[in-house]
Amino acid sequence: MLSILNWLASFVTFPGVMFHEWAHKVFCQLSGVRVLKVVYFRFGNPLGFVSHEESRHYFQNFWISVGPLIINSLVAVLLTSFALRVSDKSRIFFLLLWLAVSAGMHAFPSNHDVRHISAASKTALQSGGSWLHYLSFPLVRLMVFANALKFFWFDFVYTMLLVAVAIGLTQ
Repeated sequence: MLSILNWLASFVTFPGVMFHEWAHKVFCQLSGVRVLKVVYFRFGNPLGFVSHEESRHYFQNFWISVGPLIINSLVAVLLTSFALRVSDKSRIFFLLLWLAVSAGMHAFPSNHDVRHISAASKTALQSGGSWLHYLSFPLVRLMVFANALKFFWFDFVYTMLLVAVAIGLTQ
């Protein structure tokens, strides 16, 4: 039953998947990694993906993996702020709020993203990484932990925190 609920939530929040994949694409381009193919949304597993050339450096992997957390979080806060500025609770209000919640629900890296950045992080540290590798490692571990909590709808809790931040910023 829970997997049906998770699938339904993913389907209803499909714009968040699109923001998530767009964020990967943007961070590929910003880090100089060529994008080969982008699927913003599909019915299947995964719901979307970005195929890109192999990255040459750990921090390319890091930023490409963390990109959706940054962009989707910003989109969720900004769209919630815009929704709260709509004077009447019209269709625009609900559209903006739906897009904001969708973005927030898909802010965390996917299982594939987490496996990829976690392996790259361990390899970088084992090969005597720089202080920046050590600095990024706690964030990578936090992403692994947050990803494991998706089963308990931690992504929804995070989304509500983003909405609360937006409410705080607009008052």
